[in-house]
Amino acid sequence: MTADGAARADGVVTGATGATGVRKSLVNRVMDSMMIKVRSTVAGTTGNDTASGTVGDADREDGTAGTPVERLVAAVRAGRAHQVPKLFEPLTAAERKSALAQLKAVRSEVRSWDWKRWNEATAVRRALYVAGAGCQTGAAAAATWLGGRDLLSWRSEDGGLVLSVLGDRDAAWMADVALRLAQRPAVAESSYGLIRGLVERSGCAVPATDGYVLAWTREITDARLQERLREDPQTTVLVPHALAMAETPDRLTWSVGPEAPTHWPTALAGLVAEGVLDRAQVVDLCVSRLLRGGRPRDLRFPLEVLRLVEPSAEERRGRVPDWTGMAADAPSPVAGYAQEVLAGLAAEGALSTAALAEMTGGVLFRTEKKLVRAQLTLVGKVLAREPGAAGELLPAVAEAFGHEDTTIQERALKLVARHVAAVDASVRDELAGQAGLLSPVHRAAAAALFGEALEAEAWAPYEEVLPPVPEREPVAPPATTVEALVEELLTRGLYQDPAAFERTLDGLVRVARQDRAGLEAAVREAFPTEHWENRHYFSHYTHGAEVVLAGLLGVLPGWRVDSGRGKGTGRKSCHHEALSGILDARLWEAAALIGSDALPFLLAAPTVHTGEIDPVVLVERLRAYRDAGVEPAPADFAQALLRVGRGDSSAGRCAEEAEALGTRAGGRLAAWLRTAEPLATKVRFLPRGKDRTSGKWWLAERIVVEIEDRPVVRKEFPAAFRWLGGELGATPRRCYHWLETRAHWVAALPVDREFVAACVLPSLASGADADQRGVTEPLTALAEAAGPVGRALPLALAAGLGCQDADDRLRAVDALLVLASRGDLDARRLGTELAWLVAEGSVKPNRLADALRTAAATGAYGTVWAVLAPALPELLGAEKPVRGLGEVLAVAADCVERCGAGDEVAGLAGVASARGSSQFLVQAKRLLGALRQGAGQPLAETA
Repeated sequence: MTADGAARADGVVTGATGATGVRKSLVNRVMDSMMIKVRSTVAGTTGNDTASGTVGDADREDGTAGTPVERLVAAVRAGRAHQVPKLFEPLTAAERKSALAQLKAVRSEVRSWDWKRWNEATAVRRALYVAGAGCQTGAAAAATWLGGRDLLSWRSEDGGLVLSVLGDRDAAWMADVALRLAQRPAVAESSYGLIRGLVERSGCAVPATDGYVLAWTREITDARLQERLREDPQTTVLVPHALAMAETPDRLTWSVGPEAPTHWPTALAGLVAEGVLDRAQVVDLCVSRLLRGGRPRDLRFPLEVLRLVEPSAEERRGRVPDWTGMAADAPSPVAGYAQEVLAGLAAEGALSTAALAEMTGGVLFRTEKKLVRAQLTLVGKVLAREPGAAGELLPAVAEAFGHEDTTIQERALKLVARHVAAVDASVRDELAGQAGLLSPVHRAAAAALFGEALEAEAWAPYEEVLPPVPEREPVAPPATTVEALVEELLTRGLYQDPAAFERTLDGLVRVARQDRAGLEAAVREAFPTEHWENRHYFSHYTHGAEVVLAGLLGVLPGWRVDSGRGKGTGRKSCHHEALSGILDARLWEAAALIGSDALPFLLAAPTVHTGEIDPVVLVERLRAYRDAGVEPAPADFAQALLRVGRGDSSAGRCAEEAEALGTRAGGRLAAWLRTAEPLATKVRFLPRGKDRTSGKWWLAERIVVEIEDRPVVRKEFPAAFRWLGGELGATPRRCYHWLETRAHWVAALPVDREFVAACVLPSLASGADADQRGVTEPLTALAEAAGPVGRALPLALAAGLGCQDADDRLRAVDALLVLASRGDLDARRLGTELAWLVAEGSVKPNRLADALRTAAATGAYGTVWAVLAPALPELLGAEKPVRGLGEVLAVAADCVERCGAGDEVAGLAGVASARGSSQFLVQAKRLLGALRQGAGQPLAETA
């Protein structure tokens, strides 16, 4: 570069470029000068002290002053990564070692900068990334430096700069570094250009790792995909690895058509046809990947490749066990492909009867109706061609007798009826035994077919089966030694199930009072405590028991503790924040008082697993406080009052004993027990908006929860509890909090489950008409909690049964069955709430049908019918037809056929009289027939 107008490496033009270039040069010099002054101020030094952040003349832009090491470090501090390779060239081995020590110091310094210096820190880290790699002598040390999380660069040009400073290293050294970087997934993704450069310079084997392949697919995917793959010498190594990966790279799963130039399966099929890729290897890898299973997204790529490459007839015949395994266990698209292959072999006569029978048994066990129907059709064709195969195939067909769809049961029964004459007596008896799986609607046909061979007990009188009533499990005593407590914290974690968490928290308070010094030493040894001193760590979350441990060690600022203890709930807060705020207030209070005489043990520690406290035990705890001369901690005592059992027969006697204590706390407990009024709410819904853009379209945005006024709560309880007395505004809310304390919500109010149900109703609604997951976690605890049931709990259960996530629906089914077993299920109200939720579209019929089918299959057919009976009239008479209602009618028909209920459903006869073969009409006729057949049966015989 010359001084008369050439462009400098940093982009500033000087010399003959005119006034503009001069101004840019001056601006850069002024900015550099300001940066030097800022660093000097921060470090508290002046002059040429490079270790503290000031370089003086050595940090001048021209980089000519100072020793070579000083110039290199100055360029790094100035964030000029592009200058590093040139400044690095004259360094000797000793100078590199000296520079490395200073670069490590700079790296440590940059780590301490706050977010306001983000841009400056980013530039310095880029320069450190390049310079530090060149100063390292060992391959392991260089790879560690280049893979550092704080230095890892996403700029492709930085890899080129690193290659420049590593140009003098031998091939083995570069190969070692490349392999080490490629073996770290996140590093390989960000350092693809560097790794590839090292591989090409060293001539080593291509590192086929997940991270490297992922980065390669992103780099090579463009409109010339097939051409680039053909030209790339690494393709033959990396494509096989991509086909075998557990998580398929996103570029390989793009939803583009086969005609698109970026469609990977088409490109690979073209390379197979050209001979670039080995065809047998590709087929083998695709089949192996499909057999391993996984998410449908990850199997889409090998499946499409396999379809396009198309195995030969010999390969199809040689992999019959593989196709059979896929047809039985793989996701639907893969199973469908395997079924097609096996059907083709059967049509060619290349599939043995034993293999077809094995395949049939596996496919008919699946729930996908399309696959099951196709399999029955395939077996029917084979039997028509080979009647002698009936002895092996019909027992497999009988697997469909237990299918949830009665129409499929009917098809299987008819297929058996057509060919049963060709089997011997032993097979016939086996088929008759399987007939017990058929729905009662097929009893007559089965009896006519099998006659005396049909087991008499196949359809025994119906008996409702419900889970046993959950027992109230007592909470174990807390830990009493430092060793036991620390082991419990380490093995169970700082967040546990509510009962275990409360037990650990109580033990922590007790042990801290007995041996604070010993507990402090054990905590410092067992836990990483450095981050607790960060003033931002506890700004938004208590992190479970961590805040209490931090309080024990004395690392929490006093203002932070006071702020946490005194924090209330604003009128615009959501119910999730308010519920979680109860536990947070208690934890901050424990953090402030732990180890002192002011908190000898927790009054609020529950006595049973639901979170409830025996009133007798609470009176004894208050007596111990009185004898010790200790006033209860406000949040701890408030939580104890909310947990004390008020419906117990001993409540009145306990109120007298509490009042006899002669303390203010005893008087408050006595008044609380005598009042025995549950916290109350009212739930209402705003009208639905016209379209999805409306703010009132989603159910969660239309729920209004009004908390009834409780003056005693607002006056006597701490700030974090006052919302329970009516301070929270009654406005619809849709929030997106992901709170670890979700499992603790019910335990905070274990005797007011209706109140908690109202509070969690918006989040449950978001699981039904949106895509929120994990929202039904409180439902099982609600079912086991105490307190009266109003409208909120059935509404919460209804929303849970209609959740999008299958696991959420399963938890709702558990809650339904527990409520039924306890006698707390208001089936008519639940059915009524379900009816309008389905009719307006907030709950999808297919999801509801899946949940209720699962509940019924446990043996609770009568319970499920009791829920559906009041819901169906409104659904059948809805102004706008409900799409998918046929599945709900199918569940209802199955329940009636099994439990024999006989009351007709209003509007059902009119619907069933229509002509047609849709699922809706077929199931309506079936339900009507079942109701009329069971009419007149006394209820005592059905449930």
